[in-house]
Amino acid sequence: MRTLYVLLLSVLSALLVTLGAAPSAEAAENGEWAVYPAAAQLGSRPYFFLTADPGSTITDRVTVANKTAAPLTFRLYGADAYNTDRDGGFAVRTQREKQTGAGAWIKPERTRITVPPGSAVTVPYTLTVPADADPGDHPGALVALDERISPGGRGSVAVGVQRAVAARLYLRVNGPTVPALAVEDVTLDQDRPLVPGTGASSAVVSYTLHNRGNVTLNPKVALRAEGLFGRTLLDRDLAKVPSELLPRQKIRLTERWTGSPQLDWGDVTLTAIAKDVNETGTVSFLALPWFAAATLVVGGAVGLFGLRIRRHRAARTEPSAHVST
Repeated sequence: MRTLYVLLLSVLSALLVTLGAAPSAEAAENGEWAVYPAAAQLGSRPYFFLTADPGSTITDRVTVANKTAAPLTFRLYGADAYNTDRDGGFAVRTQREKQTGAGAWIKPERTRITVPPGSAVTVPYTLTVPADADPGDHPGALVALDERISPGGRGSVAVGVQRAVAARLYLRVNGPTVPALAVEDVTLDQDRPLVPGTGASSAVVSYTLHNRGNVTLNPKVALRAEGLFGRTLLDRDLAKVPSELLPRQKIRLTERWTGSPQLDWGDVTLTAIAKDVNETGTVSFLALPWFAAATLVVGGAVGLFGLRIRRHRAARTEPSAHVST
């Protein structure tokens, strides 16, 4: 078979969007081009923070700066934001994906621009909020997608990769705001030696953090484990929690517990705290090594078998009673 070389023009799954971890004082960029709200001074307005009523229209401007020595051509579009499954990071939909929030409401005046080397182009856009839009936060972004397609991947199939840089857009639609958070599906997977004390033990705590409300939350999560008689086995704040959990988003997170008990019985509790909300999720655990469990089962079985034999022998040696008439 001939080697098949495929140029994936849409490159949906391989789209790389530079967004940054959280709002800062710098524009979004990748070293070759930057995207940021138009302002008098670069970096003075790194993200769009907008407030609007349902049914209203906002006008603003976005700037795309070319930092290379050659002209660059971009596709400019609006996109909805979401939390990634991998780590809960801030990400945006690709151009071909369906936009249902802010991404669908953003309309750039020009959707294709060419930026000369070492210069910038500013494009006006409108954001029209539907009259029936839900109140609360609708995060999104304005994305500049490079039209160049770079080779990527190895093997018999060559995949084209497009890169993009996006300026975050934080839109709040006026109306009642309802912060709500849940800790769901808490599980504990234990890894212990067969014989207690002969090796190290660890456990992985998994849980789902779910923003059930209509506003963006900045959650903090604490992990606490208690053993028999209420003994504290573990009590710490978790670091691998996203700085922003967007409305109606849920993410699955894990935390490793090194040195978990090898013989104990208790509960693991996760407490999530954000603005005006405090929720917990709990899972019980039984740390009983297989060797110890097998010993108890075998010992119990042997004891039960011995008891039955003794009862049987006692029944056979018991004298018979005779009744005369």
